[in-house]
Amino acid sequence: MDKVFKALADETRRRLLDLLHEDNGRTLGELCEHIDMARQSVTQHLAVLEAANLVATVRRGREKLHYLNPVPLHEIQERWIDKFERPRLSALGAVKRRAEEAMTDKPTFVYVTYIHSTPEKVWDALTDADLTAAYWGHSNVSDWRTGSRWEHVRTDGSGVADVVGTVVESERPSRLVTTWAAPEDEGREDRHSRVTFDIRPHGEIVRLTVTHEDLADEGELADVSGGWPAVLSNLKSVLETGSPLPQEPWLMPGA
Repeated sequence: MDKVFKALADETRRRLLDLLHEDNGRTLGELCEHIDMARQSVTQHLAVLEAANLVATVRRGREKLHYLNPVPLHEIQERWIDKFERPRLSALGAVKRRAEEAMTDKPTFVYVTYIHSTPEKVWDALTDADLTAAYWGHSNVSDWRTGSRWEHVRTDGSGVADVVGTVVESERPSRLVTTWAAPEDEGREDRHSRVTFDIRPHGEIVRLTVTHEDLADEGELADVSGGWPAVLSNLKSVLETGSPLPQEPWLMPGA
């Protein structure tokens, strides 16, 4: 948390976050166009933001794209803001992002969180029906084989799935790729989004990167920007403390 506050203390770094808020997924060159300093200095500022987990990067060919990662800000909300006068304040209001729809070849949202756990336990927490019910408010149900169907099922006993999809890639414990759609849109590929979970060891902890792309409309964008940080914080809490955070279940895009 100290790294987050240190990163936010600098005006240039706050400006870089604002630029990513305005248009997420920018290259170093695109960011330098708006910052009046040497390219090397901008690189150093981005390195501080990445070390604080406020910026995530994704390689696309020769380009390195930078994404605003609001997970640490959400954790600040839960630790300090939610305890006081405004329990339902959304800290994500300041970091809500809108990707340019014309840039269809880059992820719409990228979130990164670090968890004191193992890749195997993180994988199980994402795929085990009972574990997902405990922190997500829905059970993720599938055999998780490539090509299999998966469902995001309510835990109220109704058996209703709010999201369905297909397992595109399944490489335990490092990578899981799934398509997502509302049940009524299951037969319409143009209404499917895609979520990739990349699980990598990071020293003695785990770096979990969640990429959600191909979102269909503003409604899905709003659901994702408000949902993933909450889910990842709850997942982190379950794995590190054994207990989920006190929050409402998240209804997935299309629910």
